[in-house]
Amino acid sequence: MLFETIQILVNELNGYLSGNPVKMDNVASFVQQSNGNASGTVLLTLLNLKEITSLKNIPNYSIEDQKVKYKNPKVNLDIFILCSVTQSAYDEALKKLGKVVEFFQGKSTFNQVNTPFEREGDLSNVGDFYFTVDLFTPTFEQLNYIWGTLGGKQYPSVVYKVSLLQIDRARITAEGTVIKSIEKVYEKTS
Repeated sequence: MLFETIQILVNELNGYLSGNPVKMDNVASFVQQSNGNASGTVLLTLLNLKEITSLKNIPNYSIEDQKVKYKNPKVNLDIFILCSVTQSAYDEALKKLGKVVEFFQGKSTFNQVNTPFEREGDLSNVGDFYFTVDLFTPTFEQLNYIWGTLGGKQYPSVVYKVSLLQIDRARITAEGTVIKSIEKVYEKTS
């Protein structure tokens, strides 16, 4: 669901901005591939992911046809996405970045009801989903570290935290029967 979430955000942003300028790509490799030719593309780059450990201890089982099916718990993640605008005209880059911020201000919750998309190709296996997108403001030191890691050239950008992304592999780890009653057995002592 990691790729699918970012692809859904790309599709939604392309629907809001004209001309399909949004792509999922690593900003560092994109700049190298384009030979420094800034194209006005809005890039969504995965920066980091973090497990939400407070949701880790929820039991994950289901009861179907008088059988209990056990699975490993879902992995709940926060992911951090860098939205950067690779455009040589600084004023145009700021306008485009402003539109990205405007979009996420207007729509910060995404689910299968309010986010229609083509369920084909890479997105054919997406079922029910729910995630929120919140503005994340790194410190100047963190921002310097981010851009230093990505190659040093800084573009107008904003970081968003996408919360409660669930990764669930539909794999049964064990099965058992349903316990219907508990009987207490008394032993006679001499």
